[in-house]
Amino acid sequence: MVGLKDVFAHRGHPLTAASRILGAFTSTYNATVVQRLVDEDAIIIGRHNCDEFGMGSSTEHSAYGPTLHPLDKSRSPGGSSGGSAAAVAAELCDAALGSDTGGSVRQPASFCGIYGMKPTYARVSRYGLVAYASSFDTVGILTRDLSIMARMLSVIAGPDDFDSTVSSHPVPDYFASLKASKQFRVAVIKDIMESADLQPEVRDALHRSVAELKSKGHLVETVDFALLKYLLPTYYILATAEASANLARYDGVRYGYRSPESSDIESVYKRTRSSGFGKEVQRRIMLGTFVLSSDYQDTYYAQAQKVRRLIREETVKLLRKYNILLLPTSPTTAFPLGNTTSPLTHYLADIFSVQANVAGVPALSFPYGKDKNGLPIGLQALSNDFEETSLFQFAQTLTVDH
Repeated sequence: MVGLKDVFAHRGHPLTAASRILGAFTSTYNATVVQRLVDEDAIIIGRHNCDEFGMGSSTEHSAYGPTLHPLDKSRSPGGSSGGSAAAVAAELCDAALGSDTGGSVRQPASFCGIYGMKPTYARVSRYGLVAYASSFDTVGILTRDLSIMARMLSVIAGPDDFDSTVSSHPVPDYFASLKASKQFRVAVIKDIMESADLQPEVRDALHRSVAELKSKGHLVETVDFALLKYLLPTYYILATAEASANLARYDGVRYGYRSPESSDIESVYKRTRSSGFGKEVQRRIMLGTFVLSSDYQDTYYAQAQKVRRLIREETVKLLRKYNILLLPTSPTTAFPLGNTTSPLTHYLADIFSVQANVAGVPALSFPYGKDKNGLPIGLQALSNDFEETSLFQFAQTLTVDH
């Protein structure tokens, strides 16, 4: 049984991206990933709540209200795929499809104590996925069991005539790779190991995992990553710019919500978008429009594109020397709902997850212990392009329960 984040087209079913702007829109076709699962007799059980258009880290930015954490209803299950992570953790379904633009599959997987994978950017078709930031958006998988995740990735990965960005790189039998084992060369970023911004239990879990890996004969070394402080600003400049362009199509003219207070074409646009979009989506559209404006495009957008290329090059260079880059998935465990006074608080929740999206490499979040309140802690592994098999094998080398 598979659940769908409310950003995937499923023929004959509503598709709202948790937004009023799409109103009672019903999909007329299946997303490629949905069709491939249906062709393998998967049972689609329903849609999962999320942050509106995938923009958020807590699933509080939804037209339908927040999703509650399955272990503590006063806390967030993460976001933006929080509904999917909560449903899988609560055993309402065996797996769920989510979208990962800056950590939106991995961070909620970490909060809810399950597995969450973001494959290589070009590994899985995005046809039928509602766009947030097209050069970052990646279809991801959430499960309680690695074997189910491996089987699903083998089904949904591969070329698609409807998506020209998908690679023709061969799709291996990921399930078969679970039977293999190898010695890993693992890199851990020194500044993260020593970061005071990490919740103490998360920092302890990272150090414990390093000790466990060394005890099992794996090579683990600390490394420097000089571009670490540029990851988050680069991501938010480029992602909001792409969001501004992608969401321009929601104008109340062709489909979805239209403000009943409109009197002419200009008021249709203004009133529909101001009342149809939530505050966080409006904020990101405005940020994106600002960085794309003629006065600031060279200062912000063009510079961020250059920095993204450098981040990609340095990340790939690192992953050629080491099989795995080991990081915390999130700096904290699940935080209380409604605890933020500034959007920046939630943006910082993506500080360790955005590197995989900016660089386009695959990443897998896996559970690794709990904090003093019994809330799950997640760590993540990054590997080089199309090395998802290494991620599955690596996740099996560590003891999940502590």
